[in-house]
Amino acid sequence: MVFRSEFPDVPPIDLPIHDAVLRDAARHGDRPALVDGVTGEGVGYARLVEAVERVAVGLAAAGVRQGDVLALFSPNSTAYPMAFYGATRAGATVTPVPSLATPAELAGQLGDAGARWLVTVTPLLPTAARAAELLAERGRPLAGTIVLDGAEGHLSLADLLAAPGPAPELAVDPARDVAVLPYSSGTTGLPKGVMLTHRSIATNLAQCDALYRPAEGERILAVLPFFHIYGLTALLNQPLRCGATVVVLPRFDLEQFCRTIEEQRVQALFVAPPIALALAKHPIVDRYDLSSVEYLLCAAAPLDPELAAACAGRLGLPHLLQGYGMTELSPVTHVVSPQESDPSPGSVGRMVPSTELRVAALDGTDDDLGPGLPGELLIRGPQVMKGYFGRPSDTAAMVDAEGWLHTGDIGFVDGRGYLHIVDRVKELIKYKGYQVAPAELEAVLLGHPQIADAAVIGVTDADGGESPKAFVVRAPGSALTAEEVTGYVAGHVAPYKKVRAVEFVDAVPKSAAGKILRRELRAREAERAGAAAGAATGAAAGAAL
Repeated sequence: MVFRSEFPDVPPIDLPIHDAVLRDAARHGDRPALVDGVTGEGVGYARLVEAVERVAVGLAAAGVRQGDVLALFSPNSTAYPMAFYGATRAGATVTPVPSLATPAELAGQLGDAGARWLVTVTPLLPTAARAAELLAERGRPLAGTIVLDGAEGHLSLADLLAAPGPAPELAVDPARDVAVLPYSSGTTGLPKGVMLTHRSIATNLAQCDALYRPAEGERILAVLPFFHIYGLTALLNQPLRCGATVVVLPRFDLEQFCRTIEEQRVQALFVAPPIALALAKHPIVDRYDLSSVEYLLCAAAPLDPELAAACAGRLGLPHLLQGYGMTELSPVTHVVSPQESDPSPGSVGRMVPSTELRVAALDGTDDDLGPGLPGELLIRGPQVMKGYFGRPSDTAAMVDAEGWLHTGDIGFVDGRGYLHIVDRVKELIKYKGYQVAPAELEAVLLGHPQIADAAVIGVTDADGGESPKAFVVRAPGSALTAEEVTGYVAGHVAPYKKVRAVEFVDAVPKSAAGKILRRELRAREAERAGAAAGAATGAAAGAAL
């Protein structure tokens, strides 16, 4: 069966992204659009609108032309949206780059995206400069590098803002022109450029209105990175479109995070599971007055219901909100509304308008499943990406001929129409014919008071099959043993789901959005297995001699 949104359809929004977000912003006048959470300095809406126009003028004067790809390589700041919307206003496609990228990673994205321009900040300039050198060595030199906070030999934000003349008049085709080119691994493989058009992003913002639209003047804390589609949508596009005030932090530091909530009387928080975990468990939270928070929404990765309840209780909230989407979906398909008093526990919400969902059976058939039955989630709607840049075969593997995007996520729809995420298709562990979801075991592990964080992957066992292995971060001062971990899990799950091996680690590898990077753990295990096999071969050869 096909599940459809209960809300009326919304028409396509054929506006450039900067107009969809800021077209009516000037009416808010001096109301703060952005506040620097470290310094307290604010930027009013009228000033932001003018800054975007001036940046577009400056970029055009520097040589940026319609259709150019401009890479934005910067942590969160109040200058970030000026550069972002100024670039799209100048006709460029923006490819946002993680601020922790290495020179090789940055050069790889610049080259793959065909970027001609790079915008960065002084602390990241050495990385940017080395990436530019690598690109030039490959015969793909950049047209220019702009340093927002100023560096000798480079244009700065101040230079762009001071450029004279009117902004360029451009004919944008919202349905075809790519506004943003973020990079995503999709269901598997190496990162690929996701082509999101002006229409797909603008329409997705309108789709969100049925379930989430912040109030004018509402104060929202922005600590999730703007370079990630979650942060870009939830912390810039939608709040600025609605007249809210975005309080910006450059990175997550729990004490600064809590202090900023207290000082700025923040009302709304958007987080990933690692932040929810810190808010639920870390003692530092009790030092600050967080009573201004009216709701917290967690997305980017599954959140255990018990952890969600613990976090909500710590903040004095009735429940946490969750949402679901992915880069390839512009990104939102489901969300729990702040106005809901009784959402289904553990769900990621109801479907936004103009969206359809199928739950495909995991047994290799083409069967669609009904309520309560888990399968792979397939999504269709106006928010589906245009495709992967330069990768038609990857696009065809992700979006079928009927327009259904195969998410690679496993979930089910309950009887009330709420979606629940179980895990990823590619992450499932096949133990003696049984399917074991790592996320379920991770949720059990996080319920242990002496476990600060955990991740689970499947590893090859002595029989050549696959079994669950846990990577565990002990809480400070804990002397927890592997036997205690396996015993604890065994007491909470069916026998086939038990953790068979435990490794204690200092940290669980995660993406900037908070997703567990299980592929890194699998690569580590594969490397160990290879080294062990090599040692065994060497020993055997020595014995033979």
